[in-house]
This record gives sequence, C-alpha cells and structure tokens, in this order.
Amino acid sequence: MELNRLLLLTAFLLHIKLSRMSPARLVCDNRLIQKYISEAKDMERRVSRCQELPSLTQPLPLPMVDFSLREWKTKTHETKRQEILWDLALLVDAVMAAQGQLRQECAATLLGQLYKKANSFLLLLQTFSWQVSATQPDRASRSMPQSQPSVIFLVYRQLVQGKLHFLFHDLAKDFCREGSQGGTRAPEYPMSPAASRGQ
Repeated sequence: MELNRLLLLTAFLLHIKLSRMSPARLVCDNRLIQKYISEAKDMERRVSRCQELPSLTQPLPLPMVDFSLREWKTKTHETKRQEILWDLALLVDAVMAAQGQLRQECAATLLGQLYKKANSFLLLLQTFSWQVSATQPDRASRSMPQSQPSVIFLVYRQLVQGKLHFLFHDLAKDFCREGSQGGTRAPEYPMSPAASRGQ
C-alpha cells in the first residue's frame, strides 16, 4: 500500500513536470490549480451524462466542504492543510466504497479517475510541513451521508475550486513572490465557492 502511494505521488510530480521543486513551489503556477478545477468540472459533467445511476445501497459519509472566508483568513496554514487533508481522506474513502457498489462502466471509470486525482492531492499535502496546529477540524459536524454517486463528484469539484484553491493562493503569497526571478507570479484572488457553484 505504501509503495502504491509512493508511486502515485511520483507519477503526480512527473505529470506536472515540477518534480525538482519543493512541494510549496508547486503552488506558484496558477495554471496548475486552474487545470485541476477544469478537470473536476469535466468529471462532474461527464458523470451527469452516464446512464441513470442507481442510488448507493449504503449511504457514504462525504465531507461538507463549504466554509466561511472570514474564518478561513484567521487560520494558520497548518490548520487549513489539516482541514483539507481530512476532507480529502474522507472523500477518497467514499470513492473506494462507491467503486465497490457501482458496476456501471461509465461511473466506474470516472470513479477510478477521481480516486487517482483526489489521492494525489492527499499525498501532495502530506509532504508539506508546518508547526502542528493545536486546533483540529470538527470532524463530527463536517460530514453528511449521501446516497447519490453524482454528489461525490460535486464535493470534489467544490473542494478543489474552494478550499484547495484558496490554500494554493495563500501559499503563493508566502512562497512565490519572495525570491522570484521575474517569471513566477502569485495567482489572482479566486472567486468565492458560493459564487463558483453557479458555473
């Protein structure tokens, strides 16, 4: 299992052609997060075109990924990372469980793709290190059981377009402007998750 995780992380780093950079430097190219947002939207559209999907026989807990921007700004990088790590871990577990329940080829293929992408982000964020935060996510109130497979893709898109996008933006302010050689700029401030849901 650990070998598989290492291989996934290696493939992820090679895929984005930034393997020689520290993980923090991966946030400096705004095109990357925009690429993952676009891919998340595409998977959400594609699963909506699959033949009518049956409800899951056993509802799966999914993270509630909405957040208050005002509260987000008061959190440390480590607190934000821990919160997203927990969201991703719960999402990855839900994808694996859904794969065991859904046999439809269209949905099964997309769930496989979603697992690889979500797990890659999970592995990536685990490579960051800051001081351990004393505040831990309120896990009991941050999940909700869902029985519709399409909601899994919705939650992933909202997570990438919301919290993960904001984290990359916050890190870029700290890591990308200082010592820049003139070619790297921090990404523009992203729109709020609430505004993005209409897209």
